Amino acid sequence: MTELRETYLVGDLFASGEVRGTYTHEDRMLIGGALPNGGPLELPAWAEVLGTESHLEGRELGVINVGAPGYVLVEGEEFELEHLDGLFVGRGTQEVSFAGDGAAFYLVSAPAHATYPTQLLRHVEVEPVALGSGEAANERELFRYAWGQDVQTAVLQFGVTVIANGSVWNTYPPHLHQRRTEIYCYVDLDEADRVFHFMGQPGATRHLILRNREAVISPPWSIHSGAGTGSYAFIWAMAGENNCYTDLRPVAVEDL
Repeated sequence: MTELRETYLVGDLFASGEVRGTYTHEDRMLIGGALPNGGPLELPAWAEVLGTESHLEGRELGVINVGAPGYVLVEGEEFELEHLDGLFVGRGTQEVSFAGDGAAFYLVSAPAHATYPTQLLRHVEVEPVALGSGEAANERELFRYAWGQDVQTAVLQFGVTVIANGSVWNTYPPHLHQRRTEIYCYVDLDEADRVFHFMGQPGATRHLILRNREAVISPPWSIHSGAGTGSYAFIWAMAGENNCYTDLRPVAVEDL
């Protein structure tokens, strides 16, 4: 279990006055957290990891604000992000920076073979998909920001799922993405609450316990599902062989 946590759980993403990042070989995704406390903070190139002079030389980026209102500057253009607002930034962008007292920006990038324009994705303007039910304790709203339709991306998909008050389960029953990696970042948890995140193969599941603003990497061989001890939301992001949102394999509960 210690090895599982060390390999797939990403904590300490947010530190005051810093941009932190974690790179995974699973579909070459990179996730990060920017906590400007005023700012601005520039998006690092992380050249020693990515091998490029700028972060987005061969990548595209998704940003979601999980804190108070703040700003993202893209090539000098200012985008204001409220809580849970998103931003897609296309390949080849040279200058990206973050600012705002109390703002906390979650970042996810992936290699891109094409360039698409930057787009602001306001949470209140995204029509949610209602899923689950209160009786099954998995009632939730799925906000699809970039998912292979409407907003064009090369490979990156991301959005937010908000769990209804009184429900605990997300992505239940679970599923597999055999051609893509999916990363969850759990947000809006109270300090004392936790999420029990389930991963592993259907017949040999394991669980990790996550706090607020911690992330977990689900490789293509692993299921993903979770249950929280209180209200919460999670940011989901995917990259891999395609960006077809429905390219998944459901896993029946009796097979767990």
